[in-house]
Amino acid sequence: MTASDLGRSAAVPPARRDLLPAALTILTFVTGLMDAISYLGMGHVFTANMTGNVAILGFAAAGTPGFSVLASLVALAAFLAGAVGAGRLAGFFRNRRRERWVRTAFATEAVLLAAATAVAFAVPGGGALYVLITLTGLAMGLRNGTVRKLAVRDMTTTVLTLTLTGLAADSSLAGGSNPGLGRRLLSVVTMLAGALLGAWLVLHHGLGWPLLAATAGATAATALGRPAAEARA
Repeated sequence: MTASDLGRSAAVPPARRDLLPAALTILTFVTGLMDAISYLGMGHVFTANMTGNVAILGFAAAGTPGFSVLASLVALAAFLAGAVGAGRLAGFFRNRRRERWVRTAFATEAVLLAAATAVAFAVPGGGALYVLITLTGLAMGLRNGTVRKLAVRDMTTTVLTLTLTGLAADSSLAGGSNPGLGRRLLSVVTMLAGALLGAWLVLHHGLGWPLLAATAGATAATALGRPAAEARA
């Protein structure tokens, strides 16, 4: 091993070389918070889970009480705009260090959630509903587009359908060897915990505090994402 090899290996301490899964786990927790915030506090829409939101749009279009076509369309449009932004951001950083791309994407999510938090505290009682849907939808679309390009197995941060399918289809009951069992279970438990905390905060304290918790989570993921991305650059 040459001196330059030693220098490169020392650039990222071994204990910090694989922090991206930790960052994505925190963002999975944030998704649980956001599902509770958007569905329970923003008029029965989802700003992170577009599968659920498309179904809700169908419910609303059929005239089901308690659902809004406009709110669902705003959430969908904001999410798609955020995903477009993620693609643009990835293209902008294509020839730059990967850690800058990851840090910028996660930090932008945190800023959007911080803006939503400020709006929720400034205009309590859902008075700025569509502003909140737009800001959180943009944040979640940006994150989904970024995580999709990172392509970390079993860590989509927002959708658990394939994770749960993998748990069952690859289990010993199905003749499999349970690959990724720990990571898959962690994703499910983490999102459940986020949804539980988010629901409790929305029901007892309104939208401001759970949005603040989501902002803190996105900020923590940003801090972890920098050395993790450096290691994988």
